[in-house]
Amino acid sequence: MLNFKVIFQINNCWCLFLLTACGNNNFTDLNTYIATIKAQPKSAIESLPETKIVEAFVFNPEGLRDPFKPLVQIDQNLLTDFSAAGGIQPDITRRKEDLEAFSLEALKMVGTLTMKSILWALVKADDGTIHRVQAGHYMGKNFGKITSISIDKIELMEIVPDKPGSWREQQTSLGLIE
Repeated sequence: MLNFKVIFQINNCWCLFLLTACGNNNFTDLNTYIATIKAQPKSAIESLPETKIVEAFVFNPEGLRDPFKPLVQIDQNLLTDFSAAGGIQPDITRRKEDLEAFSLEALKMVGTLTMKSILWALVKADDGTIHRVQAGHYMGKNFGKITSISIDKIELMEIVPDKPGSWREQQTSLGLIE
């Protein structure tokens, strides 16, 4: 077992060795580099670009819709009155799917694909996103439920307001865009 004094002396030797290695005063290459940089002609400093004055914009929300309220509002009185009559009505408690935020005019069928013997349709929304849908999914603003999908079109059954207090089913389709 080494004595503490011996270890301390060995460590001091290493420190002394490292310090003497740093003691070399040969900086000729550094001095020549500094001299060449200083010998170069001084260039003019470019002036700062002119600051552009931005006009103040005053936002006036008068006459604009509230962004925190849904785009489509269903009159709850229509639903209440009609539910008492016991006819067709949309399920407003159902969670909305992504494609129900777009009108049918803003949606385009761009293709189909088959996975595990199920035919899926590819629908491109107005925002450029492509969605995969199958029969039973919903799309459009009028509670449109997909009833069938073929190679060239999607068949939907929409529930649209007919007159105050009543709804009716309306069949529509979305064709393949070529």
